Amino acid sequence: MVAVVPLASILLEVIRNGISTISFQFITALPGVPGQTVGGIGPAIQGTLLLIALTSVMGIPPGVLTGIYLTEFGNNKFGRTIRFLNDVLTEFPSIVVGILVAALLVVATHQYSPIAGAIALSVITLPIVARTTEESIKTVPNSIRDAAMALGIRRWKTTISVVLSTARSGVITGVLLSIARISGETAPLLLTILGSNFFFSSWNQPIDALPLRIFNDASQADPFTRQQAWGAAMILIIIVLTLNIGVRLATRGRYGSNRSRI
Repeated sequence: MVAVVPLASILLEVIRNGISTISFQFITALPGVPGQTVGGIGPAIQGTLLLIALTSVMGIPPGVLTGIYLTEFGNNKFGRTIRFLNDVLTEFPSIVVGILVAALLVVATHQYSPIAGAIALSVITLPIVARTTEESIKTVPNSIRDAAMALGIRRWKTTISVVLSTARSGVITGVLLSIARISGETAPLLLTILGSNFFFSSWNQPIDALPLRIFNDASQADPFTRQQAWGAAMILIIIVLTLNIGVRLATRGRYGSNRSRI
């Protein structure tokens, strides 16, 4: 109940204030000028989906591989060092990550870009995925590994085809948690993608994203613009819920069949 009450209150408040704003024009149109009663968040939705896709490609595979290594092969000094650094990176403030990427990439290239934003978000994603993957694989009984290797299956293949398949549910949960985390990050994006009122046009140009659009609209004095911030917040919640439910439904049957075969 302690967890449900604040969650329910947030959802109800966002829905109550944002539902009247939702329309096809709001979802697809360009942002309007403050003071006018027209405009939408089309570029922000496009930018958020693009950043999630890029970040998933950059951050999730290394995170899963790191978690596999730490569990199966990391019982040594190098593995303990990686685990310590991973824990430290998990606690890093997102604004620090944004400053680091901005200093190394944006300042060097003199360009805000979705690539810079995705790199910053992947730095946040990687330790979350690595930690949840490691903890999920630890729950797999050693008897499963021993049985597979007794049949002559090599250790690396046992890890990929048997151990990882058994721990798939926990790994997917970690991936979804990381996506939910980065979907609402604002500070790194302020320093890497800057924001834009137009749709994506180039990999080396600023783009918009829902967290930035919510931040900018909510800080305006115009009532209509602030109302649009509530609508954008509702759309962001819907995107995260849709991704979570979609992945769960897509993998539920496969996970069950793999587990029964094992």
